[in-house]
Amino acid sequence: MALFIDSSEPKEIKELFGWGVLSGVTTNPLIIAKEAPDADLGERIREILGVSWGDVSVELTTESEKEMLAEAAVYHAWDPQRITIKVPMSEHGLRVLHQLSKKGVKTNVTCLMSMNQAYLAALAGATYVSIFSGRVRDMGYDVKPVIAATRNVLDREGLPSKIIVGSMRHMMDVNEALEAGAHVPTITPPILRKMVWNPRTIETINEFNTAWKNRGKK
Repeated sequence: MALFIDSSEPKEIKELFGWGVLSGVTTNPLIIAKEAPDADLGERIREILGVSWGDVSVELTTESEKEMLAEAAVYHAWDPQRITIKVPMSEHGLRVLHQLSKKGVKTNVTCLMSMNQAYLAALAGATYVSIFSGRVRDMGYDVKPVIAATRNVLDREGLPSKIIVGSMRHMMDVNEALEAGAHVPTITPPILRKMVWNPRTIETINEFNTAWKNRGKK
């Protein structure tokens, strides 16, 4: 099991990696457009690489096979050991994925909503298959069976792809993803911070600290 942070903010990523609980970073065009609309992508990703460890996913934004492969080559060169190319699920995407996988490039097939999509991506050689929890729920479906079925088929057939579950909107989404068999929940900083906090924990710590400060007093 592992936990990735879904962010493109280097300062916050550095702070949260200091907790010792994270193993990688995922980004996407929507996150970067919101957090740093004027940033140079290469500079931004290099900053992230400098304050984190593990795989860092960078998503392709072009649409033709030729363009996607050229774009992937640029991103991969930033750090061949750590850069993971996020390939959107499509017929073009599967062809691009297959070619990248044959070259040993790490890949993360993204925008998956079903087990059959994840299975195809795994067969084509994906390092990671990313199921979008919140967006599956938006369609009116329970995401847990999708995650569980994907994990079962990967394990049964010995496929090495790891399941990332993203599009997390609530802390319970993380719990459900882990219980259903996800290898890697990727979560936003606010959700990660909520995982630490519990009112009963705060109350208990304060009780202990107060008792210690007041020891010996009548």
